[in-house]
Amino acid sequence: MTPKMPVVNARELIRALERAGFFVARQSGSHVIMKRISDKRRVVVPSHVGDVHQGIMRSILHQANMPVDEFLNLL
Repeated sequence: MTPKMPVVNARELIRALERAGFFVARQSGSHVIMKRISDKRRVVVPSHVGDVHQGIMRSILHQANMPVDEFLNLL
């Protein structure tokens, strides 16, 4: 069973992705584009919202190829 998706804000999400090897490549308006060199993955994080909704979180974790339990360990 998949662990429950946590509610986090954009800053916490970006910090967790940085721990996973991503870096902020650029910012386009209110969206932060993060990249990881090792597998050439790209993730777009909306920074204009307070808390990131569960559907958007699932999409971001899918883009990052990261299971929920691994993300929880990075928080």
